[in-house]
Amino acid sequence: MTNAKPDNRSDNVRKIQNTIDNTLQNINEAEDYTKAHSEELSTQEKNEIMNKNERRRKSIDGLRSEIKDEASHNEYNNDLN
Repeated sequence: MTNAKPDNRSDNVRKIQNTIDNTLQNINEAEDYTKAHSEELSTQEKNEIMNKNERRRKSIDGLRSEIKDEASHNEYNNDLN
């Protein structure tokens, strides 16, 4: 039977921060697109973009909470060593 790999969480904060950065970039690009093409977009399309950005913002809130959890976990493990 194979042993499970140990939980390596050392780079989770960096990965989560990259996800946050990418999500913020997507929000900005969607807003820029909406501004640049507002006359061409239907009300429904604009609403869909706005709703998607709202979901992205909520996701970022959750990711920031995960970063705090990871930082606490790393601090706890560093105190043990």
